[in-house]
Amino acid sequence: MAEGGSPLTEWGKLEFAIISGLRSLRDRYLQSVRGSKEQGSPAAITESLSDNADLRATSLCGLPVDLQLYIMSFLSPKDLCQLGMTSHHWYLMVQDRLLWRYFLLRDLPTWSSVEWQNVTDFGILNTSLCDSAEENTHDYMSFYLKNCPKARRSMSARHPIYGAVTSFLQSLIMQSEPRFAMFGPGLEQLDDSLFIRMMTSPDLLPVISLLQRQNHGVGWGAMFQFDNQKFKILVLHFSCRSQQEHVGINTIFLPTISGVEQQATLYTLTPQVKEVCKVVDGFIYVANAESHKRHNREDEIARILAMTDPLLGPQRRPFLVLSCVTQPGHSRIPALFMAHELCLNKLNRPWMVQNTEASTLAGLLDGIEWILGEVGRKF
Repeated sequence: MAEGGSPLTEWGKLEFAIISGLRSLRDRYLQSVRGSKEQGSPAAITESLSDNADLRATSLCGLPVDLQLYIMSFLSPKDLCQLGMTSHHWYLMVQDRLLWRYFLLRDLPTWSSVEWQNVTDFGILNTSLCDSAEENTHDYMSFYLKNCPKARRSMSARHPIYGAVTSFLQSLIMQSEPRFAMFGPGLEQLDDSLFIRMMTSPDLLPVISLLQRQNHGVGWGAMFQFDNQKFKILVLHFSCRSQQEHVGINTIFLPTISGVEQQATLYTLTPQVKEVCKVVDGFIYVANAESHKRHNREDEIARILAMTDPLLGPQRRPFLVLSCVTQPGHSRIPALFMAHELCLNKLNRPWMVQNTEASTLAGLLDGIEWILGEVGRKF
């Protein structure tokens, strides 16, 4: 993620882009209204003029279009959607693409998570505010409402009884505790260990038992309990020699040579790790999300593809990314950008990126709840 200037400078650029863009938007909007009147019947014209007269009677509708949109930019998306239900005029106004593009740029860095169902095109992140409607066909309003965590939670909360019944049925059908393989550079590169924090936070995530050499002699981990559901996490990724000697394996990923022209490194797994990947129910990838550090995402992608090789088990097993920083307040890469950098859309499996803090475990339970829910869908 590129380093930028101060927050005030970035806000100034966004505000300038909106104000300058709304001027041209006003002209296009008024021109379309005049064109529709010219093509309509005399009765339709009379009705339209009557509606416009009623709109002008109110103080807000009497303002120029660019000022209306500028005022609307201070509303929350929820309030904006409610405004769109008051009249046909506001229904059209609240769908303005430039306005929702502004909301997207403003709120995207604060989104704590993003899921696979809604992010179908990362190209929306690279579009310009200056692109014409013909060059830029992205629906910013739909993209925002589908990916905003608050909107997703609101949609899932509409069927609380269904969710409770589903959880009950899952508890009856599932014969054993779900098993997840945890790996990733965030386990090693951060100043605080996420997994050790998990092991030493019984009030947040109780530890039922320890796992050592129970999965083909590879890795170590623990059995946890969350919301009356037991599950196992097996840690596979270490770079420290003492830790590697402790788990009895020298390496996990082996580089492969696929040709002279191949520039990116490809990996395969050791036989022991392959056996583990065949029996786990999902994967938990701990990513380093601290924006002030350098990251080799191409190498990370190669390792992720090796671990999730379709030949090693069912392809629809969920993939949870814990996008970690060490402490609260540390600058982080937004969840949506993390999904883009790791090319998660190439996995062809359910995935989720969840912002997490290693020292406080903030966000961890949201990710655990998601992956347990995805595993339950299989049964």
